[in-house]
Amino acid sequence: MSLTRYLPTPSDRMGILWNLLTVKESIVLEYGPAGTTHFSMSLYGELGVEQENQLFTTHMSEDDVVMGDVTRLEDAIVELDEAYHPKVIFVVGSSIASVIGTDIKGVCNYMQERVQARLVCFDQGGFRGDYSLGCQAVWSLLAQEFPKVGDVQENVYNLVGVSAGSYRMRSDVWEIQNLMSEAFHMTLGTSFCVDTSVEALEQAGSARLNLVLREEAREAAEILEERCGIPWVFGMPYGYQATLDWLREIGKALGREPEQSVIDRLREKAMKAAMYKMYGRMLKQDKVGAVLVGEYHTLAGLGTFLSGMGIPVESSLCLHSLRCVKEPQEPIRHPDTERERMDILGNVHRKLILGDDISFRMCPKDNVFLRISLPVIRGAQTANHLPLMGEKGADFILETVEEYFQLVQ
Repeated sequence: MSLTRYLPTPSDRMGILWNLLTVKESIVLEYGPAGTTHFSMSLYGELGVEQENQLFTTHMSEDDVVMGDVTRLEDAIVELDEAYHPKVIFVVGSSIASVIGTDIKGVCNYMQERVQARLVCFDQGGFRGDYSLGCQAVWSLLAQEFPKVGDVQENVYNLVGVSAGSYRMRSDVWEIQNLMSEAFHMTLGTSFCVDTSVEALEQAGSARLNLVLREEAREAAEILEERCGIPWVFGMPYGYQATLDWLREIGKALGREPEQSVIDRLREKAMKAAMYKMYGRMLKQDKVGAVLVGEYHTLAGLGTFLSGMGIPVESSLCLHSLRCVKEPQEPIRHPDTERERMDILGNVHRKLILGDDISFRMCPKDNVFLRISLPVIRGAQTANHLPLMGEKGADFILETVEEYFQLVQ
């Protein structure tokens, strides 16, 4: 691991925890030292994830580590079951538990007879990769273990690939709900995994369609299709044209057309956005360009949107590994070190920068910047009605594009 000046990439353990903490009617129990869990809690708060009476740790003593004693874990499972009566206790391994090779799955298997709550184990511990793999692990296991096959609800869909660790994700969910309601008169059943519950996950098997928003969620969608027979549509609706195409693909899967008023409105906005190509050609001094920093699905979607407006993406830096992406789009790549990222951003001038707050610190101040990804260093993430996806997200992005053209004209 290279030296890090700012913030390291969260591990798979972190991706597991911040997704599980959004599942109501459940408790997350981490088998590890209290300090490890306490260190993570401030991050969960910044993500808008509730922790009170939902996140617990067993703590571990030196004897537990040296002798492999799991009594604390056994006692904690029983205590939480009796005190809170959750439907599910997610038992998550820490880095220490992984290092000493604790058989957490085995403990959960024999402890299941002693408690009413269902025990579900995640023993990754932070050594299998970054948080994108943790997200994939959660979505896939929840899709495998919880949905029950039931009568199809024709006007209900699920969202697969929703993570509290993505910037403005609740706003994106809000925008998708509005679009699906207006275009198809459909309602959201379950999201994997923001603001959901054990009951909602159990009912996910009766949805008419799954909407898959990122590459890491494809595996979960395939599991749901095999187990419950739910078809799925993959798409990242960033920008007017992409949102229009996405709605049409959904219409094909449903066997019905989106409402014409939605199609007409998006088509008109897409045509107006395409006019920005002309503005770029008229510039005499600067050559327009953009640099993106964020999660893969955001980079892919916004990169296509900007390119369609005549703003080429010169660098696209992914904040996590591309291990879950089968065929990464050009020019998206994951820098090997933070130093490489600093060198790239430190030499960018008079460009449109879409990234996180750390990227803002790395870039010269003669660029136009918009935050599109975590972490948030300046201010806070508060509003749940300011998306990056969909029609309203494109409206929002265009405001910064206008600001950028004022800089370079």
